[in-house]
Amino acid sequence: MTEAPSVPDISHGTAAEVFRIFLRLGVLSFGGPIAHLGYFHTEFVQRRRWCPEQTFAEIVALAQSLPGPASSQVGFALGLLRAGLPGGLAAWTAFTMPSALLMLAFAFGHQFFTGRLGVGVLHGLQLVAVAVVAQAILAMRKSLAPDLPRLALAAAAAGIVYFGLGTIAAIAAGALAGLLLPRSATIKPSHPLSFGVPRSAAILAAALFIVLLCGPPVAASLWPSQPLAVFSAFYRTGALVFGGGHVVLPLLESAVVAPGWVDQQSFLSGYGAAQALPGPLFTFAAYLGAAIRPSLHPVELSALALIAIFLPGLLLVLVVLPFWSALRQRPLVQSLLGGVNAAVVGVLFAAFLGCCSVLHSFADLALALAALLALLRWKLPPWIVVVTVASLSALVAVA
Repeated sequence: MTEAPSVPDISHGTAAEVFRIFLRLGVLSFGGPIAHLGYFHTEFVQRRRWCPEQTFAEIVALAQSLPGPASSQVGFALGLLRAGLPGGLAAWTAFTMPSALLMLAFAFGHQFFTGRLGVGVLHGLQLVAVAVVAQAILAMRKSLAPDLPRLALAAAAAGIVYFGLGTIAAIAAGALAGLLLPRSATIKPSHPLSFGVPRSAAILAAALFIVLLCGPPVAASLWPSQPLAVFSAFYRTGALVFGGGHVVLPLLESAVVAPGWVDQQSFLSGYGAAQALPGPLFTFAAYLGAAIRPSLHPVELSALALIAIFLPGLLLVLVVLPFWSALRQRPLVQSLLGGVNAAVVGVLFAAFLGCCSVLHSFADLALALAALLALLRWKLPPWIVVVTVASLSALVAVA
């Protein structure tokens, strides 16, 4: 009987440890949700070895299949995996707080990233995001799509996303195709997962998700209240949006501009500021809550909108993950996972093609390649690469 291969220690840690690491990522993770997954992969799979490659891919696939902000859901799940529910809450709070505070500051009149210098810095951050995503794809491809059948599956998933059929369709197609993979090509989980969340908590989270989705709209119609109406609008947006990131913007516009809470110019100004900040784009809700007029309590509405838009996605993670460790041990699910993991590589590659739209010149390409080389060959910490490339891009912009 052969001994099972050793795996990373994924069950021990503290909420304080999780908070410290995610706070740094919240400050430095520029580039949008796909880039965030690249930063997470570098930090938690390659550097700290909190979880193996296939576990990370499983979490990404689950998050991509649920409504809500995918990168925040992945971070929440990684925190749960490391330190239980306190770790999950610490991960979400730390990763969200920096950009949420900056968006709140912007709502009160601050201006960020103006002029040629600021534009150059922002462009440099986008170039780093290209390198980070490329690094994650290359690493995940080696373990999740190392042979021709899974490479073909990843390519098919990339095509599904690239031609506009959606991430969920690509992952579903990958799961079905996984049934056709050779048995040796499927990735079999060799260890159980413990997210520190009992099944009773998952049932409670499911009930709370439904109550908060259906209850506040009814209550707001019976007892008119601005906080209740704001919570209802932002919670409904977070519960019904698939794909996260920029997909949420038209829903937010419908939620706050259509009823006259925020004017169109203010909405677009906040959206522009959100592009320049690290962390999840859903923190745009913090700006919108503070920008609602009339309002006597802009800070309170900001916090309410922020919590409301993230809450449904986090509740759904709690609903799914406690059952996942048992499900993933079943032979049928293992076959499905073989396809899903390969499809995740394709989904990330399709998103990477979109990231490449920021490469406008040979200088941009050179900086992005230099950043990738620094990450792959020289193993420099991502924050050093971020600061260096952003500075060089700013110098090019003002030259």
